[in-house]
Amino acid sequence: GAGRTDRALAQAGAATRRLLDQLALLTAHVPAPGDTVSADLLRGIAASCTETAAALRRGRRERGRGRGRVLAGPQLLEEMVADFLKARGGASDGREPVPRAVLVRRSTVLTAAVSAVTVRTAASLALGGRERLHGLPREQFWYAAEGTARLVAVRIRGNLTRRSVVFQNALRTALGLALARLVAGSLDLTHGFWVLLAVLTLGRTTAGATWSAVRAAAAGTLAGACAAGLLIVGAGGASGVYAALLVPMMLVAFTLGPLGGPARGQGLFTLVVATAFAQIAPVTWRLAEARLVDVLTGSAIGLLCGLLAWPAGARAEIRYAMSGLLRAAAPLVRAASAAVTDGGGAPPDGPSPGVRLALHRLRIAEAAYAQYRTEPAADGSGAAHDWLAVLDHGSRTLVGAYWLPRTDGMPGLPPDARRWARKAAEEVATATVRAAGFPPDGVRARPAPLPPEVAARVPVPLLAPLTDVEVWLHALAHDLEAGSGARPEEAPLPERAGP
Repeated sequence: GAGRTDRALAQAGAATRRLLDQLALLTAHVPAPGDTVSADLLRGIAASCTETAAALRRGRRERGRGRGRVLAGPQLLEEMVADFLKARGGASDGREPVPRAVLVRRSTVLTAAVSAVTVRTAASLALGGRERLHGLPREQFWYAAEGTARLVAVRIRGNLTRRSVVFQNALRTALGLALARLVAGSLDLTHGFWVLLAVLTLGRTTAGATWSAVRAAAAGTLAGACAAGLLIVGAGGASGVYAALLVPMMLVAFTLGPLGGPARGQGLFTLVVATAFAQIAPVTWRLAEARLVDVLTGSAIGLLCGLLAWPAGARAEIRYAMSGLLRAAAPLVRAASAAVTDGGGAPPDGPSPGVRLALHRLRIAEAAYAQYRTEPAADGSGAAHDWLAVLDHGSRTLVGAYWLPRTDGMPGLPPDARRWARKAAEEVATATVRAAGFPPDGVRARPAPLPPEVAARVPVPLLAPLTDVEVWLHALAHDLEAGSGARPEEAPLPERAGP
């Protein structure tokens, strides 16, 4: 949906999937003895998840009773994250460096906390929370202060592109209805609205699925027309018979009909139509014939539109959508990494054009993926790619662009550390562009870990945020390899755990 609640629930769902992935990857990192900093934050994440889950379970009931917001914002967890950031880099005097393995694990814990903050904030917004989002990236929750009309307009404008499967489905349906109205009016069919109804109910997103539905509907309508003809011939003008049969027949048709597919649905609906019309005016068996002709006409029109307008559905469109998402994500990888190491910071007046473009491409790709999963007989080339990993790559890139630049920069960062960060980000960005072409052998991205000799020259307070960048880049590389169909290989630390 385009509304605030639906957008917030969708964002909470994506962040929850990312959080589960990050928590599972923590098992690959052996906890350091006495690492109370990470343990305290993990307990805070667990408590936040427990409270959020309970609020979501009772949310609909509470809102139905007019009680408004039932979940507080993430302020407590934000405070815990702030304390974690102060303590994770070492002792308060900054003279005791933390082992690299511990830094990597703490960075992974931090990414899980960021996801948990996103989950709680989005869930609070979905349940009616309207507090100002102090301290959080405004561009991540841009919809929080927008009205319903504005959100609907944004959704409509975002789908006004031929690459949107929503637009394609709407255009296909509109053309089908227009053609059905033209044909029904030109042929002066007895009950022409049945032609339009057939186009609406039998149209599918692919030509193959439409043909399957049309065949089943034609067989069911034929059987229903024969049964209706026999009923009309047998009962004649006895309206009491039709009156007695109408209610139980409607009950069966509208409850069991949809469960049996197009054949049973169309057959039972044909019987309902004949029974209802027989009470309005005298009818003959030709009513069943008219019903059959109208359904077949509508089926033919729907099949023709399916053949002419995007016959492959999302199976052909998903590659374009995922490619566009990857191409939009590549510049953000460079920009987010540079913002951390050079102190660019987050845009103060809302999302940058690059972030808006990537978010738009992500929404288009998500819609294509959702439709792709509903369509039967996926092609072999699509099955070779993990489209969900590509979506995770786009989502993870955006989250990094939201959260990583939230720093005052690293003025004391050594030049060789900056060069490493730029080189690693450029490698991931280049691999992202290369993955957008979906080469047959997939894409391998192996950004070099932070060299120990370089890490030794980085000031202790700056080593932790630099590790955040490293962990994020390795997570993006892992997503690229999974999404492009490359054979998985054991990757060097840090493990996949990006924001």
